[in-house]
Amino acid sequence: MAVSVGLGCLRWLPGVAWRSRRPHCEDVALSHFLQSLRKPPLRTFSTNARKVHTAPARTLSLLRPLPILVATGGGYAGYRQYEKYRQRELEKLGLDIPPKLAGHWEVALYKSVPTRLLSRAWGRLNQVELPQWLRRPVYSLYIWTFGVNMKEAAVEDLHHYRNLSEFFRRKLKPQARPVCGLHSVISPSDGKILNFGQVKNCEVEQVKGVTYSLESFLGPRTPAEDLPFPPATPHSSFRSQLVTREGNELYHCVIYLAPGDYHCFHSPTDWTVSHRRHFPGSLMSVNPGMARWIKELFCHNERVVLTGDWKHGFFSLTAVGATNVGSIRIYFDRDLHTNSPRYSKGSYNDFSFVTHANKEGIPMRKGEHLGEFNLGSTIVLIFEAPKDFNFKLQAGQKIRFGEALGSL
Repeated sequence: MAVSVGLGCLRWLPGVAWRSRRPHCEDVALSHFLQSLRKPPLRTFSTNARKVHTAPARTLSLLRPLPILVATGGGYAGYRQYEKYRQRELEKLGLDIPPKLAGHWEVALYKSVPTRLLSRAWGRLNQVELPQWLRRPVYSLYIWTFGVNMKEAAVEDLHHYRNLSEFFRRKLKPQARPVCGLHSVISPSDGKILNFGQVKNCEVEQVKGVTYSLESFLGPRTPAEDLPFPPATPHSSFRSQLVTREGNELYHCVIYLAPGDYHCFHSPTDWTVSHRRHFPGSLMSVNPGMARWIKELFCHNERVVLTGDWKHGFFSLTAVGATNVGSIRIYFDRDLHTNSPRYSKGSYNDFSFVTHANKEGIPMRKGEHLGEFNLGSTIVLIFEAPKDFNFKLQAGQKIRFGEALGSL
């Protein structure tokens, strides 16, 4: 409207007077333009009860929540990326900065995302058989993105893997991961060492400076006879209840499996598995950045705790789930079903491998196949050992299945 009026004024003005009247025509055009932007009045209609005012459709369209959510979420994600970049730069300079933990509202907001449903959908997508012509480009993109070494795979031909699930769970050549026979505890998987050491004051470090509760992670004590640790006493700490022999200490080791790592995990030592405890929970990301940001991250997430004993006392291996890793499989446990809608968060269910026919449990040899993830995740070892047990590790180092974790 404004443009047409302005052009009309210019069309009928004489050439001589055009310059003198140009400001007036511009004012007319500007006034019409501003009137077109002016909010229309609220519509009012009467009912028997009271008058009702309705906003115009244009006002309601300006209040759509999606652009607001996208802008807010994008700004927050950008801020988080900047914080991570800043932290990496400070670490390169050798500066030790304390981790900045997420607030309760941030954790609650993250947990409200339906990661369990998304992970189940991802699991079904992984089972879809890919046509022959699509397998090589899809798997090649994954190999390039995450740095997968297919020369170690038992089958290097990409056309052999019918779907993404088979590709993720690919087996390795027998000579690709020699098992160290000189040390008593080996790495159960490929991955990155996030933390290790002695467990003190019933708190375990998931990364340096960020801890989680040992009792919350393993679950409350149960006086059942089939559990591998002795009954709790009223005044004993949870840590002391796990140490069954005098002179021993409690140790832990956290190994993060990236998406490009070998997804199977193995027995880290010779031991006997007597009990399984499954915690349905959230499926938040467990990458090192998240582990530095969310306190007790491993206690929030779904996990499978295997407990038993080895030659020095108590021993446990916990497989922690993550986003798109709702599927945790233990080869000898057919009753285990993770990320199932029939289980609710905040609960746990126990299963004993000790029966009348089998008084010992499930014996596992060092290096034997134990289970697998659908994608990258985390393995946590918590075990009892003499005080002279030494780790052969450095925090942050890459490690492969079969390499030494520590020994006496």
